[in-house]
Amino acid sequence: MFSGRKAPFCGEMRSMATPPSATSNAGPPTPPGPGPGATFSPLYQQIKRLLTQCLQDGEWKPGELIPSEFELAARYKVSQGTVRKAIDALAAENLLVRRQGRGTFVATHHEARAQFRFLRLVSESGAPVLPESRFLDCKRVRAPSGIARQLELRAGDAVVVVRRLLLIDERPTILDEIWLHGALFKGLTAERLAEYKGPMYGLFESEFGVRMIQATEKLRAVAADEPTAALLEVPPGAPLLSVERISLTYGNRPVEVRRGLYVTIRHYYENELG
Repeated sequence: MFSGRKAPFCGEMRSMATPPSATSNAGPPTPPGPGPGATFSPLYQQIKRLLTQCLQDGEWKPGELIPSEFELAARYKVSQGTVRKAIDALAAENLLVRRQGRGTFVATHHEARAQFRFLRLVSESGAPVLPESRFLDCKRVRAPSGIARQLELRAGDAVVVVRRLLLIDERPTILDEIWLHGALFKGLTAERLAEYKGPMYGLFESEFGVRMIQATEKLRAVAADEPTAALLEVPPGAPLLSVERISLTYGNRPVEVRRGLYVTIRHYYENELG
């Protein structure tokens, strides 16, 4: 039988258990204190974690307006200043976007600004570039041991591997080999990729519910082998920049391993360190 108690909404703060006799005089719920041996967490970071949980659970979808600071402060029974600090931290991590006079929105890969977060190639003038994709193949295979380890899967689990060329000014510039978590990308096909006109991460976000939050990258110089040289239209042995990326979604969960080979004759790989 239902008790009639309303189920907690996403990210609801739960107070410490209170004896029934004390509930009549209880104040607003407060976040539980740290347990024995736990480190102190500032209140705004606790609110940040709750807001992140709401994003992860899909309460607010990419591109949607989230509740106002006033509403969130009332919801969590904290000050607006605490909520503002939590939102500022999430905006700094590109999970939320503030828009003057309109409110705060969930960040989305469909925004032009988001497309350059993960593609760091710029022209010699310093201007970012937006390449054209040409998909070579997309197939579902069993994960090799190295890929399985990077995606935190078991060797032999299903993965989707995508190969594509990125062209800039109609010149092949990047050869990508992309390995995706098979359970999260069921139904992804070469035809679907070719049909989609927006950014690949936008497709992953809107059709598969997977949002790339952050990534780690490793770079090194390599020489083009013959098959790669033919695709990138460079001589065999030409110098290429190898970029290996592991992309993470909420909860630091790895969902993509991307290995790119870059022709940098006319471009730089630019990153900002702060």
